[in-house]
Amino acid sequence: MFEPNAAENYHLRMHRARSVILTDEELVEIRAAQRTFEGAYIRTALGQFSFALVILKIFTSEFYSIGALFALYGTGILITSLLRRQQGNKQFFSETGEDGLNQKKFRTSGNVVVVLTALSVAAYATLLILTIKLGD
Repeated sequence: MFEPNAAENYHLRMHRARSVILTDEELVEIRAAQRTFEGAYIRTALGQFSFALVILKIFTSEFYSIGALFALYGTGILITSLLRRQQGNKQFFSETGEDGLNQKKFRTSGNVVVVLTALSVAAYATLLILTIKLGD
C-alpha cells in the first residue's frame, strides 16, 4: 500500500504481485492474516469512533474534549492498521532487491506494537489529565 510500483516489486513464485494466481492454501493464509491483523485494528478503531460519538451526543459540552480524544485515538489506530497492512504485504510476497534477486524476509509486528503502545499510553495519560480537569 502507498508504495510506488509495489505490484512490480513484490513477487510470488516468480510472478509479479498483480498477476499471480494464488492457490487455495495461499488464499486461506492471506484471508486469515487479514482477518486477524487488519480486521482487529479496524474493529478497534470503529469501537473508538462509536464511543467518541456516544460521549459527544449524550454528555454535556464539558466532555467534548474526552470525545475528541477517543476520536483521535481511533484515527491513530486506523493509521496503525495501514502500517500493519503494509508490513503484512511484505511478509507474504518476496521483494526484488537491488541485485535483482528475490528476497523473502519475515518480520515480526514489533514496530506496530511499539507504535500502538506509545499511542495508547499517550491517549490514556491525556484521558487521565482531562478527567482530573473535569473537577476544576
